[in-house]
Amino acid sequence: MHPGWPLTALLVLYPLWWALGLGTLIVYLLAVPMAIHLWFRRPTAVPPGFGLWLLFLAWVVVSTLMLGYDPPGTVPGSVAGRLISVAFNLAGYLAATVILLYAGNLTEKEFPRRRLVRQLGSLFVVVLVGGLLGTLLPALEFTSPVELLLPRSVVSDGFVRSLVHPSAAQLQEVLGYTSPRPSAPFGYTNTWGNCLGLLLGWFVISWIAQPNVRRRVFGLLIAALGAIPVVYSLNRGLWLGLGLVLTFAVVRLALRGRFLVLTGLLVALTVAATVLAASPLTSIIEGRLDNPKSNNIRAFTTESTLEVVSESPVIGFGSTRAALGSSQSIAVGPNPDCQRCGNPTLGSNGQLWLLLIAQGYGGAALYIAFFLRSMWVYRRDHTPIGVAGLLACGLPLFFMFVYNSLTMPLVIAFLSIALLWRNQREGPAARGAGSATGLARTDRPIGVVR
Repeated sequence: MHPGWPLTALLVLYPLWWALGLGTLIVYLLAVPMAIHLWFRRPTAVPPGFGLWLLFLAWVVVSTLMLGYDPPGTVPGSVAGRLISVAFNLAGYLAATVILLYAGNLTEKEFPRRRLVRQLGSLFVVVLVGGLLGTLLPALEFTSPVELLLPRSVVSDGFVRSLVHPSAAQLQEVLGYTSPRPSAPFGYTNTWGNCLGLLLGWFVISWIAQPNVRRRVFGLLIAALGAIPVVYSLNRGLWLGLGLVLTFAVVRLALRGRFLVLTGLLVALTVAATVLAASPLTSIIEGRLDNPKSNNIRAFTTESTLEVVSESPVIGFGSTRAALGSSQSIAVGPNPDCQRCGNPTLGSNGQLWLLLIAQGYGGAALYIAFFLRSMWVYRRDHTPIGVAGLLACGLPLFFMFVYNSLTMPLVIAFLSIALLWRNQREGPAARGAGSATGLARTDRPIGVVR
């Protein structure tokens, strides 16, 4: 087969995997042929700062020594009961690592950067269409082929069901009444918002910032329609993330003296804000801001995580823990009428909190250091790939306060790093030269964004 086919299978065929019940699981499956490819083409090159990531992976393994410990303030459990989540998380980190090395070691002839950029931009469109599907047909769900093959006792687990049971939206009472929050083609709305934010830069440079007028107009239309699921997702983390993206774009354009483009962007934003204010979407936004229902839960889990991790601050506990009680009372817990009452999972409200409870401050520091190191190494890459890649490197450091990164968000971030790495390695002559704003159509370095 042609080199790079696993990447195409992952990114282009993702809607198919979701419909088959293989959505997240396909990452683990396709990492196998990628690992085999790397094994047979040794030696394998690694990106700058990769040693930090290897130390993090080692930290994940070492932290499992604490699996049998039940810190004060948590529900007692067994090592066996925690092994599944540990194996899933470790496999997710390893799969993302393999994908990073695989994408980064492909040559321009084998798999052009332009192709990977377009596939990431197309995945943004898929995610956005999934959001529209969840908004317009929120009750849509069906039994997948994978789900049919699994025992009913396994599928009854909420986490397993989120992996293998395709549904267009999560129905939740965030506004005081049941309302849909789009999630397709993922199991959770937060994963949907995380991936949408990380893919935005790749969508812009592969659709909107193109010389092809028809493609650019179609891209702007897609972006305009995207406001609907973004608002209906009730996803404040995504809203803030998009605000950071716009701030990044404004500051970067101003620093590079592109005042004409900056003026056009500000005019477009003003028009968009006016249209939004006059639309029914405004009432949805106001309703979400007036119903900060999740604030107490997030505050409780965050405070509990910081208290519990003090029992093992260096390496954490190897996995998540369930807190005693709830934000209302320590006596609140699950009962036959409310299985989800009380005992929230510490580490479920953001990647940072997961890292702290599972790998302690040491593991969290290594994880963050790898992303900061990557941003520093590629900070002078002013090409379209450099801009979009830097954005996809920086956003995880914000999203980690509210979103968990496993599995697809981390894969997207690592593919972005792979593109930055290849752009630096294969196109050093492009630094500081050129004027193209779109993607190059040859094997030459990508043009600079001025």
